[in-house]
Amino acid sequence: MSIAAKRARLRDVIRQKSFSTGGDFKLASGAGSTFYFDMKKTMFDPEGAALVADVLFDTIKNDSVDQVGGLEIGAVPIATAVAMRSWPERPIRAFFVRKEAKGHGTNKLIDGQYADGGNTILFEDVTTTGGSVMKAVDAVRERGGKVAKIVTIVDRLEGAKANLAKEGIELVAIFTKDDFAA
Repeated sequence: MSIAAKRARLRDVIRQKSFSTGGDFKLASGAGSTFYFDMKKTMFDPEGAALVADVLFDTIKNDSVDQVGGLEIGAVPIATAVAMRSWPERPIRAFFVRKEAKGHGTNKLIDGQYADGGNTILFEDVTTTGGSVMKAVDAVRERGGKVAKIVTIVDRLEGAKANLAKEGIELVAIFTKDDFAA
């Protein structure tokens, strides 16, 4: 199946499993919305996870990237799936950033296969204003990492692209909310 066909199928899976309308949903940004993307329903589905891995890996495989990751919990299945897909063609390590340091053991904020100073691409399942992913950007930058790009599965088109551009970061969206309009 071509990447274009996989992307189209991924959109269908998201529409079927993860997209809800007609409610009064509160977003992580604090804003309200009449539609919502619960991407865990897609990312933990066997077909959905495979499609996410293929489409996102294809999006980044030619970039100068050493590692991929993002903020828990949404980015964890994405980064894991892409790391698995990258082997053996072009191995890319994966990590995640906790919302808070563990508070025990090594007290890590970043966990997994993170290397200080590496070229990093961060993932998000759904992006609204970019505020959540900036927590991961800050954690990576504090450890000397470089983040030039964030790849999101769905951009809600509520300011993230412009907000991230102010930080020198490109936002690449696989889909936007308009791809799911009724």
